[in-house]
Amino acid sequence: MHLPSAARSLLFAATVAFQLCRAHNIVLSAHFIECFHEDLHRDDKMTVTFQTGDREFGSAGNLDIDFWISTPANTREVDEKSVSSGSHSIVAQSDGKYTYCFGNQHWNSNTKEVSFNVHGVVYVNESELPSDPIEVEVRKLSNLVEEVKDEQQYIVMRERTHRNTAESTNARVKWWNLFVIGVVLGESLFQVWWLRRFFEVKRVI
Repeated sequence: MHLPSAARSLLFAATVAFQLCRAHNIVLSAHFIECFHEDLHRDDKMTVTFQTGDREFGSAGNLDIDFWISTPANTREVDEKSVSSGSHSIVAQSDGKYTYCFGNQHWNSNTKEVSFNVHGVVYVNESELPSDPIEVEVRKLSNLVEEVKDEQQYIVMRERTHRNTAESTNARVKWWNLFVIGVVLGESLFQVWWLRRFFEVKRVI
């Protein structure tokens, strides 16, 4: 079956999309909210992937934050509570500003580092596409490089979080062992003192 050139062009325009990706790192202070927005058109797709971490030693156990995505009508399409990572995708139902926020408002919250990526699939008309095939391939290659870079950033943050957890655990084990050693030494000294006193009392008698 052969399609006329006009029909093929229309089909091509309807299915062509550009993959966009941006990576960010922010410091989210305790009891604060950080919001960002993207201007989307109908049928555009946006994916937000995030993970929390902490540069501070000993505080890697509390990494939970709140995350939500609001539509132009100010309704929440995504609403996550007490999560340390996630990946959420939405498809724009109308043109407008879509806002995504990170909240660090729990009563026991501490300053956290949030690494997040915004992936977008933007549908464009054929007339807006680059005419040079080399430019198209360069854009694809650039997007792939950005994705690899984003994954490396996630690996670095996961490694830092795991290292902080391990160091915190090792510190607790060390101090607990020192406490146990102190208790044993104290008990030994007390027993020696008590036995010496006991024999001194018997000798006097």
